[in-house]
Order: sequence, then structure tokens, then C-alpha cells
Amino acid sequence: MSNTSVCIFWFRRDLRLEDNTALHQALRSGHPVLPLFIFDSHILTGIVDNKDRRVEFIHLTLKELQQRLVQAGSSLLVRQGEPLEVWRELIAKFPIQAVYANRDYEPYAIDRDQHVSEFLKKAGVPFHTFKDHVIFERDEAVKEDGSPYTVYTPYKNKWLKTLQPNMLKPSPSESSLQSQYQCRPFSLLSLNEIGFEPVGNTFPDKALNETIVKNYHKQRDYPGVEGTTRLGLHIRFGTVSIRRLVRKALELNETWLSELIWREFFTSILHHFPHTADQPFKKAYAAVPWREDHNDFERWCSGTTGYPMVDAGMRQLNETGFMHNRVRMIAASFLCKHLLLPWQWGERYFAEKLLDYDMAANVGNWQWAAGCGCDAAPYFRVFNPELQQKKFDPERIYLKKWLPEIDTPDYPSPMIPHTAARIRALQAYKSALKK
Repeated sequence: MSNTSVCIFWFRRDLRLEDNTALHQALRSGHPVLPLFIFDSHILTGIVDNKDRRVEFIHLTLKELQQRLVQAGSSLLVRQGEPLEVWRELIAKFPIQAVYANRDYEPYAIDRDQHVSEFLKKAGVPFHTFKDHVIFERDEAVKEDGSPYTVYTPYKNKWLKTLQPNMLKPSPSESSLQSQYQCRPFSLLSLNEIGFEPVGNTFPDKALNETIVKNYHKQRDYPGVEGTTRLGLHIRFGTVSIRRLVRKALELNETWLSELIWREFFTSILHHFPHTADQPFKKAYAAVPWREDHNDFERWCSGTTGYPMVDAGMRQLNETGFMHNRVRMIAASFLCKHLLLPWQWGERYFAEKLLDYDMAANVGNWQWAAGCGCDAAPYFRVFNPELQQKKFDPERIYLKKWLPEIDTPDYPSPMIPHTAARIRALQAYKSALKK
């Protein structure tokens, strides 16, 4: 057992040293701070692909953090296992004065933190948590009567009205690294040791391209153009500060700011209505007679539906872990409306594949596409993939990149005609909503 009293800062969805709220508070505690990351076995066992690039991204980011911490004379402690078991081990090894962490808002994380908090309390160790991943959380952007907003525009208006400059002030965590626990470097677990293999592909840069942001409102809907920031991965794992991004959005582009606010809106919805993780917000939509055709689902997954805009998006997702925002809407609408397959199937597939997977945003957007969400597209809005392609990829730049066989006999015919699919979808939705 170490004789040095420490505070532990627990990295989760905040993998950075700069502008990190809980890390800054830990460094102000007066005790040496030991940074910790836990590869949660509960999460890892749910990942079906041992070449999951998100795990690789986390591992690479931890290596970068370790290099910087070693330069400051400290080290990152990395463990793998069930969090409670890891904390039992750490309590036995270190005289821990307190634990600091930034809050996570997904249902599993809330439950995990509750159990960890109760365990630490019994051990006499305070567990301090802070807001860092969002600008407004829980009940900070709600109606006057305290109830949550369930429509985006009023939420956005309240968000903007409530925002104050001091809320975006960065935490000076990086400037206080001398307060870290001084020790010889701990060895990091390798990817293989935690059961995964490296893919070796590059990841999107976390540097903000201000030119893209300035032109975001003009270019964001065109998948053949580099018109989006590709920062979703970094927002998801906190390798960039949301406060910094909001400051830039206020300076550069209102439309991009709106997208950041959508993210917080969906986080609020999941917090206040946790059943929406796998059930429709509008409960009447639970009666939609979804088909359970696994062959059709497989064609959607593999990008062989015969609808080029859908197929290009699915090929891009399967190969890169990314899909353009506009195409995500088209692909999701196609699954729910054209194929009449459960939105939960698509949500889970995106959860497996997306580098920037965020439960609140993914669930919220899928329910939007299916018409069953809190502020959703009406059920009778059925995207026509062909018209969407002509409007947003008129020169077929995106299609040609992801569908090399597009103009050959090898490309499949459409699974179902658009008109027939639309009629079937409207009948199915109407029958459910009459009940």
C-alpha cells in the first residue's frame, strides 16, 4: 500500500488535460492527484467487434495523455474490470482522500456512479462530480414550472436566454499539473491485453477548421463536400472542450451552434425520459406493426438496397465509422418508412458502427426519423431517397466515391418502389395511431 494520500481524478468522457472541470477541482484539493481510467468490462463485453475503432481511439488518446503526464513527473493509472471491483482494489492500495469525476448522463453511467458513490461513502471517501460535458444539464434549461422542454425551438430559446459568458470560461486545469501525484510511470495496458486489435486507420483531427464552421450553413447538407467539422468523435469522448466549441460557434456560425444545442436537447430528453433509450417517446407509436424481416435488414446494413443514397451512406459507415449528417436522416427514414423495420434495430446498428456514437443523440435522431420522438418529423413525411440525392449530390460525387458499381449491372434494383413503400408506411402508422 502506498503511504501517500491522494485524490483520484477519474477520466471518463473527458479525455483531455485542458479545460477539464473535475480535474481542475481535484488539483485544487491540496492533495496529490492520481489520474485514473477504467476500461469498463461491462461496456467492453457489449462490443461485438474486437477491432472496434472507438476502443482504439480511446487507447491512443490515453497514450497521448500518459506522455504529457510523464513529462510532468506523474502517470496515468489504467485498469480493466468492473468499476466497483477496481475501486475495491484502489481503496486497498492507496489512502484515498476523495474521488473527482465529471458527470455522465447515460442510464448505465448514472447507475454505475450511484453504486460507486455508495461504495466510496461506506469507505469514508467523498465522491465529487461536476458538470463538464454540457453547458446546461438536468434542470438548468427547463420551463418556468420546472418541467422539461420537449420541443427543440423553445428549448433552444431558453438555452440562449440563460447562457452567460462566465458559463463558457475555461477551467485552468492544465496550468496546475504540478499538483499531480509524482511517481514512476505506470505501464499502460495494451490493446491486446484488453481483448482488442488495432486497425491502424487515422482518426479525424480535433483541430477546429474555422473555415468549415463559417460556411457550415451553406455546405452541411452536401455529402460530396467537406462541409462538416467531423468533431463528433472528439465531442463524444471529451478530447475537446464543449465550452471552447460553443464560444467559437457564437463567434462564427449560428447554424453550427444550433447543432451543438440539439445535442444538449437530446441529453436533456434522455435524462428526463430514460425510457426513450429503447422505447418511443410518443407511446402510441409502440403499436406500429413493424416488420421483422432480417433479410431486408441485412440488405440495409450492407448497403445493397438499390437506393444509391442509402447504400452510399451505409458503405461509408461500415468502412469508416462515419456517415454524413444528411445521409443519416435518409438512411434512417428508409429503414423505418420504406422497409417498415423497427427503429431500434437501426439505432443499435449505428451504436455498433458510429465512431461518434452518443446514446442521447442517436436515440433522439432515430426517433425523429421514425416519427415517434418528442420533436419528430411527422410520420407522413417519407424521404424520397432519389429526390434527396438529386438535391444534395447532384453531380453524384458522393455516390461514385462509395458505390463504384453504381452504373454497372452489378448494382441491385430497388428493394421496393418508393410509392408502394410510402403507401405501406402510411397505412401502418395510421392503423397504429387509431388504436
